[in-house]
Amino acid sequence: MSETVLDEWQIALEQKKKELEACQKDKHFQSCLKCDQLLSCELRDSYVKAVYESMSKGQGGGFEF
Repeated sequence: MSETVLDEWQIALEQKKKELEACQKDKHFQSCLKCDQLLSCELRDSYVKAVYESMSKGQGGGFEF
């Protein structure tokens, strides 16, 4: 059985994912899309940033929607 080793970006992503899921659970939402704070949510923004950083492994560049 092989073990998956998480790098620093994957660890940060997992933490942000847990925080976001806890917020959704607290508000009884399955998704952030139903939240009235969707576009101004710092928690969601930090999660999106963690997703990008986990994909780019900190190699820089911009990421704009």
